[in-house]
Amino acid sequence: MGCGRVGSSLARNLERRGHTVAVIDQNPDAFRRLGPTYDGRKVTGPGFDRHVLDDAGIKDAEAFAAVSSGDNSNIISARVARETFGVHNVVARIYDPARAEIYQRLGIPTVATVRWTTDQILRRLMPEGAEPDWRDPSGTIRIAEVSTDVRWIGRTVDTIQEQADTRVAFITRLGEGMIPTRETVLQEGDLLHCAMLEADANRVATALAAPPEEH
Repeated sequence: MGCGRVGSSLARNLERRGHTVAVIDQNPDAFRRLGPTYDGRKVTGPGFDRHVLDDAGIKDAEAFAAVSSGDNSNIISARVARETFGVHNVVARIYDPARAEIYQRLGIPTVATVRWTTDQILRRLMPEGAEPDWRDPSGTIRIAEVSTDVRWIGRTVDTIQEQADTRVAFITRLGEGMIPTRETVLQEGDLLHCAMLEADANRVATALAAPPEEH
């Protein structure tokens, strides 16, 4: 929802990746930003209206991004997509950072404009692990957040690196990034970000989704 600079860029980016895209905007002239190569659906109307969402194909949608210029419209439409139509991957653009924390508590991931990029939105829309935190220009190496089985809690970074055959680049703990040592112990709530070859991404994800080996 929203066909401004961010919405149009996001739509074109997703379409280039082979996804079917529908764009909603109240102003039909806004669709010109999509360019002549855009092949997706264009729906005119308010993005929080259930009939408009239905016309856009919300019942079959795997993800929904509310990126209009209005905070209220974005959060209302995001909640309708999540709570009425059951869309799991939902993200809302928020201009007022003070509101973002409130909306996060409602279960709607938000991104404030001060740190807005298309890549950040893609990481929230796509399935977990599909979009890494960083990828080198050659596409050979990625740094990505990797989910861990709860039984890794209490294990050292050295153990994680040895058993998963990966490199722990950094850990997000209590909202702050930290560079771990080999002796750093994984704590509850930690988010693990690993550096790996692109070809090894599935193997590393599988290894850390399973419990650690017992010696």
